[in-house]
Amino acid sequence: QVQLVESGGGLVQAGGSLRLSCVASGRTFSNFAMGWFRQAPGKEREFVAAISWSGGTTSYADSVKGRFTIARDNAKNTVYLQMNSLKPEDTAVYYCARQSRPFLSANFLRDNSEYAYWGQGTQVTVSS
Repeated sequence: QVQLVESGGGLVQAGGSLRLSCVASGRTFSNFAMGWFRQAPGKEREFVAAISWSGGTTSYADSVKGRFTIARDNAKNTVYLQMNSLKPEDTAVYYCARQSRPFLSANFLRDNSEYAYWGQGTQVTVSS
C-alpha cells in the first residue's frame, strides 16, 4: 500500500513563502508522476502542479505559474512544492498525489483520474 505524508504547511503573511514536502512509501517512487492539488473551503479540489516520473516535465495551474515550483528527489522518495509570493487566495488544504500507472506520458499530468493515491493534506493559510 502506498502512503503519502505531506508536511510544511502553516500560516504565512501575503508575499511570504512556504515549502511543502511529500514523502512516499515504496521502492518504485521514481516510476510515477507526482502531483499537488488543493481544496479551499466550499470549493472543489483543483490541480496545482505536477511533475513527470522522469522529472523532465512539469505542469502548473495558471493561477500559480511563476510563483510555485515543483521538484522531486527520487533518492529521498520526496516531492516538493516551493510556494513564493503567496496570496490569500492560495489558502487551502494541499494534497500530494501519485499516479496509478508507471511511466505515464506527461500528457496526463493534469488528469485527476490518473491519480490513485493521496496524502492526508496539509493546511496552508495566507493572511492579508
